[in-house]
Amino acid sequence: MSLLSDGGVSLSDIADLCGHSGTSVTKKVYRHQIRPILLTGAAAMDRIFGEDARAGA
Repeated sequence: MSLLSDGGVSLSDIADLCGHSGTSVTKKVYRHQIRPILLTGAAAMDRIFGEDARAGA
């Protein structure tokens, strides 16, 4: 969901998508806690597949 936020989707639209009745949970959980996890996962994928795999894509 942080990718949606980074892409300009409004917090209220993201909350609707997640089924939240308001934006407070969405803001607290998704916007602040998911992004570090995504970045950690992306870094791990870079280590696993390396630059050569990306160049061939």
